[in-house]
Amino acid sequence: MSAPQKQHLIDPEICIRCYTCEDACPIDAITHNDDNVVVDFSKCDFCMDCIAPCPTGSIDNWRVVTTPYTLEEQYEWLDLPEQEEIAEKDGGENIEALDDSIQALLNNAHSGAGGKAKAPASASKPTVNLYNLGNPAEATVQGNFRLTSEDADSDVRHIILDLGNQAFPVLEGQSVGITPPGQDENGNPYLPRLYSLSSPRDGERPNTNNLSLTVKREPHGVCSNYVCDLKIGDKVKLTGPFGATFLMPNDPQANLLMICTGTGSAPFRGFTMRRQRTDPETDAKMSLFFGARTPDSLPYFGPLNKVPDEVLNKQLVFSRQDGTAKEYVQDRMIRESEHISELLKSENTYIYVCGLKDMEEGVEDAFETIASSSGLNWKDIRNQLRENGRYHLETY
Repeated sequence: MSAPQKQHLIDPEICIRCYTCEDACPIDAITHNDDNVVVDFSKCDFCMDCIAPCPTGSIDNWRVVTTPYTLEEQYEWLDLPEQEEIAEKDGGENIEALDDSIQALLNNAHSGAGGKAKAPASASKPTVNLYNLGNPAEATVQGNFRLTSEDADSDVRHIILDLGNQAFPVLEGQSVGITPPGQDENGNPYLPRLYSLSSPRDGERPNTNNLSLTVKREPHGVCSNYVCDLKIGDKVKLTGPFGATFLMPNDPQANLLMICTGTGSAPFRGFTMRRQRTDPETDAKMSLFFGARTPDSLPYFGPLNKVPDEVLNKQLVFSRQDGTAKEYVQDRMIRESEHISELLKSENTYIYVCGLKDMEEGVEDAFETIASSSGLNWKDIRNQLRENGRYHLETY
């Protein structure tokens, strides 16, 4: 039996198959099949280049093993195996040292407040990876609506996909993959690109078998241009659903603090619609801090303003609006520190942050400032929230 060794693994239940870790790995130690994204033990040198790009924390998994798991074993997993028991005679006394070295690597790799999260205890059990690369679902485009003005500096679309008679169970906060047609520069079929759902679990309208996405056209984005150019009646290949932690609690007393930029608003549209449909009379607070350059470039600006204030406390923040000083979500958070401080003190508060990775540091600093002004330790609060399934960060 070999001496214990540390092995880097990916949690297949939490992984959303965005393939950013595979793109980031400089030595091709990360690969995939139709079902799972996995790490090759024989190649991985723990450089940690894959850690920071992961939006979910599924990459932050390690085991101390006497016999490393093979690629074939990892391809078959639905969830991670438990840590094996290693007797002291087989080198078990070295496990603590190996665990310490793993933590040191992770501490150096994380640039922000990312890391593993747990799903809210009351959240519905998600279906994950029902449709994969080898067996995608086929959806029909039901609608394609521009959300930003023609004069805005970004083209953001609301895409509605009809699933017909196919079972495609989704929850608010999950993602789906869309595979564009064609091949990459190496002659391989394009991999799916992940998009967060912007509709609630029962569809754009109650009890309809469809879903919606919020997609921003990127100048050189193969998939984003494909999706933004879709016409009604076009057929689209879908994989997923993916995501097992960034989920909405099934608790009418849950306070939801949602912070986002741009298309990071997608899951929060689903959260808001779900709350309006299921618990419209609840006294629990829903607060949205939503940043964009201008009102014209803020997705769902019009519909958001129609949501009653008693349902959703809206803090719409603009960094390039004529006649006003630049303001970012973290600035508005500081201005609303009394409100946020009260939420941090409540055991019924759930925090969700979604959007560009650039926002992560500013939001983290704002939370630290707000907590400190109330005599609280933000890092302790954040770690406890995450442990209890009440803190969720998904940046890209």
